[in-house]
Amino acid sequence: MAAPVDAPSDAASVKPPPRWRWALEFLALPKIHLAPLRAPVVVPPFGKGRGVLVIPGLLSSDRATALLRASLTRAEFVVEGWGQGINTGARPDEITRLEARLCALAQRCGEPVVLIGWSLGGLYARVLAQRHPEACRLVITLGAPFSGDRRANNAWRVYEALNDHTVDAVPFAEDPAVKPPVRTVAVWSRRDGIVAPQSAAGAEGQADRRIEVPFKHFEMASAKPAVQRLLAILRDELGEP
Repeated sequence: MAAPVDAPSDAASVKPPPRWRWALEFLALPKIHLAPLRAPVVVPPFGKGRGVLVIPGLLSSDRATALLRASLTRAEFVVEGWGQGINTGARPDEITRLEARLCALAQRCGEPVVLIGWSLGGLYARVLAQRHPEACRLVITLGAPFSGDRRANNAWRVYEALNDHTVDAVPFAEDPAVKPPVRTVAVWSRRDGIVAPQSAAGAEGQADRRIEVPFKHFEMASAKPAVQRLLAILRDELGEP
């Protein structure tokens, strides 16, 4: 297995990325909007019918993860999106439906599945794996603000404007900073304009592996080089040659 890249430290004392980096994120929006129309990334198949549940971030939907999901399907995984329209924030009923979706996919595939959560979706993925470790083989988070100050990002004000709770009082008892009892990989970037790199990488012990990638936040599941890198990480984690 490839050695992890050194992750940044002091997750509890970091600040959101600077505004100029945040502004650069919008250059990636066309890739997200056109994701359903784009040809998948093609790699030698290695999925072997294993299940993958992909969860989008705040103010995005399964449309945003269409390129990633199509690429996973082409690699012969059984792939599910979150299936609940636009993700506007943590709500108990949505988490409950995600739990059911996860367990149904694991039952359908006859084995634990992979959870991939982008940004806010990564927090959901870690919570689901805490609740249902028997249904999860692996959790991969993409730029997810699971560690340290929940305001160390440029999205928390939007989140609070859309919800009846603060980012410090989300409606589930689990702490996303706690590593689930399954293999957990945190993918992060110094070029992230939404989430502080320290929050996405996590502190020592909060993930089994922390991997730096050279992509913007909005590119992590929508740019073809990012999807190619994620497929390589997944192949490595599953022990495929």
